[in-house]
This record gives sequence, structure tokens and C-alpha cells, in this order.
Amino acid sequence: MKKTFTEHKAGRLLALALTLALCLAFAAIPALAAQEEPAREEMSAADIYEQSVNAVVGVTTRTTTTNFWGYETPAAVAGTGFIISDDGYVLTNYHVVENPESITITCYNGDTYDAELIGYDQSDDMAVLKVDGDGLPFLTLDGSGDLRVGDEVVAIGNPLGELTFSLTHGMVSALDREVTTSTGVRMTLIQTDCAINNGNSGGPLFNMYGEVVGITNGKFTGSAIDNVGFAVPISDIAGSVESIIEKGYIAKPYIGVTISDVSADALSYGLPQGAAVKDIVKDGPADKAGIQVNDIVTAVNGEAITSRHDLSQTVGAAQVGEELTLTVYRQGETLDVTVTVEEKTESALPQEDAEDTNDAANESEDPLDPNGDQTDRPDNGNDPDQDMYDLFDEFMRRYGSGRGA
Repeated sequence: MKKTFTEHKAGRLLALALTLALCLAFAAIPALAAQEEPAREEMSAADIYEQSVNAVVGVTTRTTTTNFWGYETPAAVAGTGFIISDDGYVLTNYHVVENPESITITCYNGDTYDAELIGYDQSDDMAVLKVDGDGLPFLTLDGSGDLRVGDEVVAIGNPLGELTFSLTHGMVSALDREVTTSTGVRMTLIQTDCAINNGNSGGPLFNMYGEVVGITNGKFTGSAIDNVGFAVPISDIAGSVESIIEKGYIAKPYIGVTISDVSADALSYGLPQGAAVKDIVKDGPADKAGIQVNDIVTAVNGEAITSRHDLSQTVGAAQVGEELTLTVYRQGETLDVTVTVEEKTESALPQEDAEDTNDAANESEDPLDPNGDQTDRPDNGNDPDQDMYDLFDEFMRRYGSGRGA
């Protein structure tokens, strides 16, 4: 039986209505998913302090030093740290707990704990401690990657080792600031005008969402210098911290090259910006892929590389087994080389291992070993407050300054 015009029209309207309803339903799915993610809300400095201070701790390290006259005397170093798990893992700076005979942490509520050094990475001035605890307040390593110059930040620490649990406020003055500590360790740090003083070392640096974005670790000193402090970016060390806790050693992705910035003189002769290859680990990933000394890496997977830091960050963010396409400048020619990222493991307590095996750290076969060929921190004697690294600015313009990737 034939349908009337009215029946045809009603059927078409019904189909149209069903189609529209389905479209609206599917369109609502992403919106619902987006609503499930809690929005980040900016907080006041007072709110951040109230939320976080119970997870911040004072760190006191007892050591024995040799004084000017050659006598051994007890000494103490006072710094800061913060709890990163409810069962008592604590993060601080390596230079705060270097060569400890004993370590004690003091919580905001006055509780004290004996702490054990679980592992450290001197190249990142990071150390992980462990105390016996359960249900402790803790901070998460958010590692926010959207930090910008001009963003406000706050720090909690123990300046001078006496003004405990102090809050200071400032802003990000610079990102990726390349400096060298007084021990000769080269680092890429967050620069801040947030007041950082002796005793703040190892404390958390927060953005205004209450997320830990760095570990305060140093400042410029001098009568004519004000408010030039530094912090280790959390995003640079979160993987190593997790590896120390879960595996008992440090695992990092690497391609097996020592690199440097291209010098200003080389650029003036027409060489491109990038990461210049100074040395290659024999039979390492780069060696197997055909990378050569004096190559200049100008891009990875199509993304421009303008400095050694760019390449180090890119490799550090890669997954083990991932293939990276390196664009390389070599003697006037440009070519693409595919390198497979491998894992490099390091002892979490390299000094202890070196003593056990009588192998000096700087005799490592791996020229990228961050624990090799380092200069010991000058002895601070009996001053309990001298835990900070005195930093001097070194912008790494010279071709001869290298770092591993």
C-alpha cells in the first residue's frame, strides 16, 4: 500500500529528529570527558603554605671535617627537604647530605626521624632519603611543563638553618639558565628572584597552583647581588627519583654522545646552531647509527635543536627503544640519521661503590658518567649554615664545554 505524502513527511521528520539527537549525544561526549578533568585553580601564597608546609622538613647532616690545623672536628649542615610519599621518602639536594655520618629530619609539627640516604645524582644535585613512617603528609612531583618567565613562585625552607619553615615569594626570572656550581658541576636551572638563602637548599619551589616545579639549590652571592636564586627543575629529575625508589639505581635514556654548544666563533664562519658532538661512546646508540665526532645535530624528528640543552632535554624525554631521527650537519652537508634510544644505568650510591671496588669515579669507561671527573665541594668546616652552592654564571658559549646525552 502506498504511503501518503503526510506519512512520508512524518517519516522524514522522525529520521531527522533521531539523527539530530544522535549528533547532539556524540557531541556531548567530549564535553563530558572534559568536565571530568578537574580544572587547575590558582591559589594564594597563604593557601599554598597551609596546604604544603606539613610535608616540608628540616634536614640536618652530621659529618667529620679536618680543620685548618689538621684536626678532625664534628660539623653540621642544615638544609631543607620535602616528603614525597606517605611511607617516608624524602627529596633534598645532594650537597646537603654529601658524605653523611648521620641524617636527621625535623617535621613542621616537631617530630624528628633518623633518615637513610637511599641514592643520589650529583649531576642534578638531587638525593633521596628514607625514614620509617606511615601516613605522612607528602608532596607530588607534578613536574609542570608550562612554567613561563614571569610566573609567580613561592618557596618554603629553613633560611640560615634557624628561621624554620619560612615562606618567600617571587617570580621566574629565567628558564634553562646554564650555570656552573663552585664544585664544577654544570647544571640547567630555573632562575628566580624568590629569596633563597643558606638553609633553603633542598626545599620545594611551587607555582601558584601549589605544584612543586623545582628544588631550590643555590644563589649568586656578593655585596652587589640581590635576589638571584636557582632551582633544579622537577621535570628534569622526576624520572631519576622514581628509578632510585623503585629500582635502586638510576636509569636514564641516552644515545651515547658528549655534546656542546656551537661557539660564537664557529657560528660566525657559517656553521649552524645546534649540539656539536665532542665524543661518542664506543658501541653506543649514536656510534652504531653512524654519528661522528664534530657532527652538529640541528634537529630531532623535525624539531629544531639550537643548543646542547635542547638535545639533552629531547633525549631525556624519549622512551627507551624509541627511534629518533637526527638531522646532522657534517662538513657542509645535511643528512638524517636514525638513532635508537637505549637505557644507561648508574649506581644510586656511586661513591660507596667506588670505595668498595677501589675504582675512582673519573676512571669510568663511559665519558658521559655524571659522577666521573667531578671536583669535591670545598669543606665548610663547622658552619652549619653553609649548605648552599655558591654559583657563578657560565653561559656555556665556548665550544669546549660538554655534557652527555
